[in-house]
Amino acid sequence: MLTTREDIRNIAIIAHVDHGKTTLVDKLLIQSGIFRQNEQVEERVLDSNDLERERGITILAKTTAVQYQGHTINILDTPGHSDFGGEVERIMRMVDGVLLVVDSFEGCMPQTRFVLKKALEQNLTPILVVNKIDRENARPLEVVDEVYDLFIDLGANEDQLEFPIIYASGLKGTASTEPDKQGQDMKPLFEAIIRHIPVPQVDLNGPLQLQVTMLDYNDYLGRIGIGRITRGTIKRGQTYAQIKRDGSVKQVRIAKLFGFLGLKRVEIEEASAGEIVAVPGLDEINVGETVTDPEVQEALPLLTIDEPTLKMTFMINNSPFAGREGKFITSRKLRERLMAALETDVSLRVEETETGESFIVSGRGELHLSILIETMRREGYELQVSKPEVIVREIDGVKCEPVEHLVIDLPEEFQGVVMESLGMRKGVMTNMVNNGYGMVRLEYRIPSRGLIGYRTEFLTQTRGYGIMNHSFDGYQPVVSGEIGRRQAGVLVSMENGVATTYGLMSVEDRGVMFVHPGDEIYEGMIVGEHNRSNDLVVNICKTKHVTNIRSSTKEETTKLKAPREITLEEALEYIDDDEYVEITPKSIRLRKRFLKKSERDKYEKQKNALV
Repeated sequence: MLTTREDIRNIAIIAHVDHGKTTLVDKLLIQSGIFRQNEQVEERVLDSNDLERERGITILAKTTAVQYQGHTINILDTPGHSDFGGEVERIMRMVDGVLLVVDSFEGCMPQTRFVLKKALEQNLTPILVVNKIDRENARPLEVVDEVYDLFIDLGANEDQLEFPIIYASGLKGTASTEPDKQGQDMKPLFEAIIRHIPVPQVDLNGPLQLQVTMLDYNDYLGRIGIGRITRGTIKRGQTYAQIKRDGSVKQVRIAKLFGFLGLKRVEIEEASAGEIVAVPGLDEINVGETVTDPEVQEALPLLTIDEPTLKMTFMINNSPFAGREGKFITSRKLRERLMAALETDVSLRVEETETGESFIVSGRGELHLSILIETMRREGYELQVSKPEVIVREIDGVKCEPVEHLVIDLPEEFQGVVMESLGMRKGVMTNMVNNGYGMVRLEYRIPSRGLIGYRTEFLTQTRGYGIMNHSFDGYQPVVSGEIGRRQAGVLVSMENGVATTYGLMSVEDRGVMFVHPGDEIYEGMIVGEHNRSNDLVVNICKTKHVTNIRSSTKEETTKLKAPREITLEEALEYIDDDEYVEITPKSIRLRKRFLKKSERDKYEKQKNALV
């Protein structure tokens, strides 16, 4: 017998990066009354991770709940970037509907397409929220038309095409059903959720089924499994069966049980089908596993997650500066950390190599892997990583590579140079729109390897005015030829020491430097970019010889060009096949794979001989 849970609504909020999703959730939380009147509430309260706050993006999916007129609305905040699609795919299994948040000016973007496709595949009920309605140059009606076109492109059924539309300003905390008139609060959005999101149809009296779709960790409670109860009731203090991914069964006792209210977990005695709960103390629980009645052991289908598209080699740091800045520097510690990441990130893959000192790590994109690296360096790890490579798959006997849907917004004066560079990277234009205000939107289908290293070049071409976004768009037969290789060579240090002003002055006309005077340097370290296509060995540690001849210009101040500061993502995009990025808690350095010039020459000869 199925029972209708009228008191519960389970929704996910999905959006492209920076379309105001997290700010919108802030206002829903505040206006639901879960905070005390005098309680200090931070902006973007759901972005609890330091990296999320710094970058202004959602990386980890999070669960919160609000009370509205006797209803519990469970809200799941999902990442807006397709590199964290594994988080999105899991969340869709826990909800009955989605709020699709779209910027009233930018309209549909690649990540909007990606997350919406996942929602429609799960047959979820959508509500469209046209956000930032108060933005200058807002074009809500055109954006709604774009969303309809996108729904049709993605094969939405007739019921899904009848989505309600709410026009909102997340910043002001207002919503309305009309584009030209805003209300006083978020009540229209709350009402739309209650009216249109399907209520859970569940079997309350059947044997328990709870699938873990998210993991958390607490120093006191251990690993915490979070999931939605699909059948039956779970009670604190009872013993249940945990069906693992390999089919084996383990008996577990539920010592504590938590529900959600606002940002807090509230300890409860029991919970029934349709509710989302957190179960701590399950030390060996993994994503996708099922907690069931010990007498009726029925596992729910394992989560299906899209495969990784990019791989890199993670290895121990063996540079001359190894062990100076990090706490964890051995291959054993590196392996333990990567295996720990596997337990919470279902999109990640880790393969061990024969040497035992390096690991092939595969993910959904450069951002996915760079966030893992940045998290590790903040935890005190030292490591080196190789250039990202796309993962080629064989489909129906044909070698295929991943392709991306690329959307670029740029001033029309830079249109020609960008189109030329994308053509060289095997991009195929699928659409071009001039908005009449001097801005052009270009849409491309381009091999993923064509985008590796392109962002820096693109920003240079558009003088920082261009905006590019892309998301995974499937596979196509491998395009012949080399794509996206760095055109410029590098300046490589020839000795160990400290960079001097005199040494830097002697080579700064040869290219752009990456180091400052006083920085420690080692042989084989990349210290700059060469003006030409070949690599150049330089000595930037040399000092000016002292003489007894006085100079009339002796007291003049020496001025050097400012070196280029390279972020982690830029470093990963920049390096070539024979180079590594050395990552420590305090430094990011570029280096050659072989530090000595004689070894590099020998490697080049062997490579040319094979060709």
